Amino acid sequence: MTGRLEGKVAFITGGGSGIGEATAHRFTEEGATVVICGRRKELLDGVVAAIRARGGRAEAVQVDVGNEEQYVAALDDAAKRHGRLDILVNNAMAYSVGPIERTSTNDWHGNFSTTVDGTFWGTRAALRLMRKQGKGGAIVNVSSICGLFGAAYMAGYSAAKAAIINFSRAVAAEGGALNIRCNVVIPGTIETPPMAEMLADEEARKKTGKLIPMRRVGRPEEVANAILFLASDEASYVNGAALSVDGGQASTLVIAAALD
Repeated sequence: MTGRLEGKVAFITGGGSGIGEATAHRFTEEGATVVICGRRKELLDGVVAAIRARGGRAEAVQVDVGNEEQYVAALDDAAKRHGRLDILVNNAMAYSVGPIERTSTNDWHGNFSTTVDGTFWGTRAALRLMRKQGKGGAIVNVSSICGLFGAAYMAGYSAAKAAIINFSRAVAAEGGALNIRCNVVIPGTIETPPMAEMLADEEARKKTGKLIPMRRVGRPEEVANAILFLASDEASYVNGAALSVDGGQASTLVIAAALD
């Protein structure tokens, strides 16, 4: 532990697995008190237990980020319990898979209720809390490489993650004068639960790796390290940035990588 977040209170959505779980571990390793939320209590409790076993400070609240009342209440309660809110990481998301022609209106809206609406509700609540505290803060929103490029059979998810990028820029423009920074991380292909089917065996993993300049899939902790930087005082003049963490995936023509 080097104490980069010593004394800070952070709230992380989607903290029960993947990038959210890795971020919770990194934040507590750096001295933060972390509140994680999600819908699956057993996953959240497991993360908290692992963090506490290593001497970290963490707690979990079972919350559906797609429910405005639940999410905002959880943020407000966390700030009251700990006396402040310094960092918010909007990581929770939802997605549906299928061709556009067969995507129902409900499925389309489902891609936005957690990913976009939840990010909006959480950010709005955090801005109010951080403004009241008068000491600024950091908001890090998690997008996806699918928000930069269209992904076949994931139109709703791609549109929602694209919205996160520009929303974060607007937050940065409004919050900057209050020393409330907002940045966005854009992960590429990362080994998280939603990617389990695509990376089900070694052959599939190798084929996926060929599409990435670094020739491998990313790890959740590699994204967590980027989130940690943006949330820390080391990024005190970084505001409105969109940081890709993708092994160069967004910088290279897919065909060039595949044929190499």
